[in-house]
Amino acid sequence: MSYKVTKDRIAKRENAATAQVHADDGKRGFQTFEDLEVYKVAREFRKAMYAVNRRLPDFEKYELGSQIRRASASLTNNMAEGHGRFHYPDQIRFFLHSRGSLEELVDDLNICLGERYLSSEEVAKLKEQARGVLILINGYLRYLRSRSSSVRESDGADPNLIDELDNLLPL
Repeated sequence: MSYKVTKDRIAKRENAATAQVHADDGKRGFQTFEDLEVYKVAREFRKAMYAVNRRLPDFEKYELGSQIRRASASLTNNMAEGHGRFHYPDQIRFFLHSRGSLEELVDDLNICLGERYLSSEEVAKLKEQARGVLILINGYLRYLRSRSSSVRESDGADPNLIDELDNLLPL
């Protein structure tokens, strides 16, 4: 079965990610990273990549396998760490790292295909799953950037005072 990604489908996914963020903002005062749709979808992709790792030949377990495990963990770890940051630019930076780890995993899938560790159908399915994660990351980044610019535009507070308040926050 072929799944064609169109601009309309991409826009729907991005809008759904943004809508969820806005809806969750109104429902409760605090949202954990585990509540984010982008994290949930990335977590499923991480699980799929760990399954790929378990199927690699023994001689690849410590090279390519280790790389897949690190990049997979980095994908969701950066989302968690970014969500825990106070400033939007920090959150954005960590989600950009997540996106980089995702692209790294796509390249690892290309290696698996080239070395015939996985069939072309399996790789295509996993790449499509990765594309879904990428769409959600990009949608969430767009949301964070819009929040970041609106905060900067409306913020009339003294930057030195904000820095002092940041230093008072517990680690």
